[in-house]
Amino acid sequence: MIFGIGTDLCAADRMAAKLQKPAFVQRVFSPAEQALLNERGGAGTGLGGFALTDLTVLRKESGAPYFALTGPAAEWTAANALTPHLSLTHENGLACAFVILEQNK
Repeated sequence: MIFGIGTDLCAADRMAAKLQKPAFVQRVFSPAEQALLNERGGAGTGLGGFALTDLTVLRKESGAPYFALTGPAAEWTAANALTPHLSLTHENGLACAFVILEQNK
């Protein structure tokens, strides 16, 4: 059963400008995401609701993105029997993240 759906759209150039500010990167991205950003040259986004550093976006070997949740975000999803599903895309200067929370009850 779908518990929730969310989408976020941003101008990629605006995000690229913010990624040049170390304070923004440290506030929004977990250490693992910061390492991925460094490897990929600084491309990425974040999500609200919990401390953004509790919502780490990583990539499977196939390249598919997924959440590695920690702290309150992990506790809340476990308590509500939720599995997050993530899709990311970008084109023509826009970047989009789409999330579905699947309830496993």
